[in-house]
Amino acid sequence: MYSDYEIISILSKEQNMRRAAEKLFLTQPALSLRLQNIEKEWGTQLFIRSQKGLMLTPSGEIVVAFSQDVLQKKELAMEQVQLLSSKVHGTLKIACASIVGQNWLPTVLKKYVQTYPEAKISLHTGWSSEIVRSLVEGEAHIGIVRGQTEWKGKKIHLFKDTLYLVDQDMTSLEEVKKSNKPFIQFKSDSSYYQEIQQWWQKNFSMTPKQQIVVDQIETCKQMALNGLGYAILPSITLSDYDQINKIPLNHEDPAFELTRDTWLIGYEAAFELPQVASFVEMASNEKEHGTF
Repeated sequence: MYSDYEIISILSKEQNMRRAAEKLFLTQPALSLRLQNIEKEWGTQLFIRSQKGLMLTPSGEIVVAFSQDVLQKKELAMEQVQLLSSKVHGTLKIACASIVGQNWLPTVLKKYVQTYPEAKISLHTGWSSEIVRSLVEGEAHIGIVRGQTEWKGKKIHLFKDTLYLVDQDMTSLEEVKKSNKPFIQFKSDSSYYQEIQQWWQKNFSMTPKQQIVVDQIETCKQMALNGLGYAILPSITLSDYDQINKIPLNHEDPAFELTRDTWLIGYEAAFELPQVASFVEMASNEKEHGTF
């Protein structure tokens, strides 16, 4: 259905009721009624009808100019909206587990900002439990969490990485039983700590002879690299350049193996946002590269 502005503009161009009605796909009586209602709304006569056609009144000239201006602005706005729909704008709010934010996410975000330069990034890192809270409180569009996080919304598996026991000297798990070195651990969310404890109990009948607990995973890694003890670290933190022995925590029974999954989570509505949908697509394409 044509707007009043379109009807006024077409009438002023055609200056003829019949031709205008044909262009608007209306009958002449219907167009005449629409024009009467428009003039009633403006409180003045806009066109003078004669056998030769339509002629604008001084008031009509003002209203036609206004109508054409509105239509031009509408067309410009439509173009801008279409441009927005073809480009990714807005702010992408991510809450991410610190270990992923330090090791995997930077590569993905670099590609993202190169591909979508008009998008903005808001990034918060922390423990997985903090990530869930950020989503619930609306502080983030999507979250990237580690381990078996309870989440009832949308959940996409990104990658799985292996956990290794790392040490400067030991090359097998059997040597751990005889070692007097301290077991260096880092503070993390309870699920990660529990998984390591459960694995240890399944594989060893003894507790570590000495333990050191640090507040950051990078501190834990550096202490192990410098020979201060052994640690259990996820492969996402280890590179081929690290001069240290990496003992896989595998077992003939897969249930005894220790791995760590990384998930992308969020509410369904957030995944509909263009800046979120484009990031999810890009992150999903990095799945294979994210298998550590």
